[in-house]
Amino acid sequence: MRRMEFKMERPNLVKEGDEVTITEGVLPSAYYYTINPAVAMSGNYVFRERLQSRTGIVQEIKHTEKGFYVVVEFDEEDV
Repeated sequence: MRRMEFKMERPNLVKEGDEVTITEGVLPSAYYYTINPAVAMSGNYVFRERLQSRTGIVQEIKHTEKGFYVVVEFDEEDV
């Protein structure tokens, strides 16, 4: 299983156990991912870290002083 963290600006947009759909964005030298519909966004990932799955399950929602973070688990090998 692979886990990725996404930054969420507002609380209660998703909850633990939700199945989420992911969209891939492309930059000149990296990829980034968005939980649809524009709920949360990942950091940038290089080509070898590219996500193969497009759906995942929300495992955890963290609230820190910097905001909300959503941890999503995907059914693929961790990089």
